[in-house]
Amino acid sequence: MSSSILLRGGTVVRATGETREDVLVVGETIAAVGTNLDVPAGTRTIDAGGAYVMPGGIDPHTHMELPFMGTVASEDFFTGTSAGAAGGTTMCIDFVIPAPQQDILEAYHQWRGWAEKAALDYSFHVAITWWSDKVRQDMHTLVEDHGVNSFKHFMAYKNAIMCDDETLVNSFSEAAKLGALCTVHAENGELVHRLQQAIYDKGIHGPEGHPLSRPPEVEGEAANRAIRIAEVLGVPLYLVHTSCIDALEALARARMEGQRVFGEVLAQHLLIDESVYRHPDWNHAAHYVMSPPFRSKEHQDALWRALQAGVLQTTATDHCCFCTPQKQMGIDDFRKIPNGTAGLEDRMTVLWHHGVRTGRLTPSEFVAATSTNAARIFNIHPKKGAIQVGADADLVVWDPDKHRTISAKTDHQNIDFNIYEGMETIGNPAITLSRGSVVWENDELKTVRGAGRYVNRPPFADFWTAQRLRNELAEPTKVERERPAPAE
Repeated sequence: MSSSILLRGGTVVRATGETREDVLVVGETIAAVGTNLDVPAGTRTIDAGGAYVMPGGIDPHTHMELPFMGTVASEDFFTGTSAGAAGGTTMCIDFVIPAPQQDILEAYHQWRGWAEKAALDYSFHVAITWWSDKVRQDMHTLVEDHGVNSFKHFMAYKNAIMCDDETLVNSFSEAAKLGALCTVHAENGELVHRLQQAIYDKGIHGPEGHPLSRPPEVEGEAANRAIRIAEVLGVPLYLVHTSCIDALEALARARMEGQRVFGEVLAQHLLIDESVYRHPDWNHAAHYVMSPPFRSKEHQDALWRALQAGVLQTTATDHCCFCTPQKQMGIDDFRKIPNGTAGLEDRMTVLWHHGVRTGRLTPSEFVAATSTNAARIFNIHPKKGAIQVGADADLVVWDPDKHRTISAKTDHQNIDFNIYEGMETIGNPAITLSRGSVVWENDELKTVRGAGRYVNRPPFADFWTAQRLRNELAEPTKVERERPAPAE
C-alpha cells in the first residue's frame, strides 16, 4: 500500500490565488485537495496551521558539476539538489554544455550519468556551442527521444563556447521546426573580450576588473540582437539572468510588440550590487565574480519593478559553485577567475523576505515567479508547479514567521562562501516534499541519493500555438503579374 500524508489546516497558495484547503498526498502524487477529505487509514497528518502550502520551487537555471574555466564546479547533483530541498526547491533544470566540437548527444549522456545521484527531480537544457549537420540531427533526437525542449546559446565567452550569429540563426531555425524554446546568455562576447584586454592593460587585474569589462551596454546589445533574430525567424525566446535596464528595455519593448519573449532574473541580481567587487579582501570580492556581473542599485530597482509587472516571469540562481582555491586561479588576472556563485538553497527565502514581506510580491506572485511560470514555460505544468489532483506531490509547507540567518557555516551547499552571509530572513520552509517523500523537516535533510528522476519536457508548449498562427499570418506572398514585353 502507498504511504499517504495529509497537510491539514494550511493556506494553499497557487499562482492564481489563496484558499484554505487540506492537501492529501498518496504515494507520489496529490490525491485530493479540499475540506473534509476522505483520508486513508494510517495517513500521517502534518499540521500546516498558520503556514502556507505551496508548490515546491523550480529553479530553471543551475550548473552542477560544470567543467568550466579550467576547473569543475564543486557542487554535484546530490549535494546541490539536497541543498535545494533545504530551501524549498524540488526541481532543477540544469545545462548540458558540450565542449567546442563535442558531439552534443555524447555530452547529453555524460550529464545524464552525472545526474543519476540527484536527490530531486531534474531536467536539462542543451547548449548549442557549434554547428554542423550532425548538430542539427542531434537536436531532433534530443527533442523526439530524450524529452529536451529548450536549447541554450552563449553569446559570450569568446574562443570557448560563444555562438556566432550564423550558429544562432541555424539553431533558432531548427528549434522553430521542433517546437523547442531558444534560450540565450545575452552578452556581446566580442566587446567583452576587447574590454577585458583593455582593462587588464590598464593595470587593473583584480576582481573589480570583471564588472568594468562587462558593462550593461554589452548585455543590452546582445539581448536586443537575440530578440530581433528570434522575431525575424518566428521563434519564442527566453533570456536567462537578465541583470540590467538595457536588457529590460529590449525585453519590454518586444513583449509590448507582441513577441513571445520571456525573461529570467537571478535572486542575487535583485539583492547584491556592484560594490562587492571593490571589497578590500581579494577572496571576498572574487566570490562574487559571475556573468553578467552585479549592477548598481538603479538596475536592481528596475529588476524588481519588472518582476512585479510581469516583464520578467521566472527567478533562478545560475547556481555554479567555486570554492576559494578555485577562485584563486585568477589571483593575478580577473579574466581567469571562474565565473559563478551559489544560491540554490537561499533563493526562496531571500525572495520571500525581500519580495513578499516588503509588498513587492504577493504570495501568489511569489509562487508564480519561483515555480509555476517555469513549469508552464518549459511545458511540465501541471505535473510540476501545481497543487491539483494528479500533480506530483512536490510541496513546501512554508512558515512565514520562521527566522534564519544565512551562513556558509550552516547551509548545505558545497561551497565555502555564501554571497548572502549574515543576512537575516523571515519566512522559510518548515517541510519540503519531493514526489510525496519528506526531504526536509525539523531543519534536517532527509534526502536520498539517486531518488530524483529525469523529467521529460515535451515540445510545443502552449505559447507555440500562438507563435505558429502568427508565423502563418506573416508568410510572404508573391505578386502575380504578366511577363512584360521585351524592352525596345
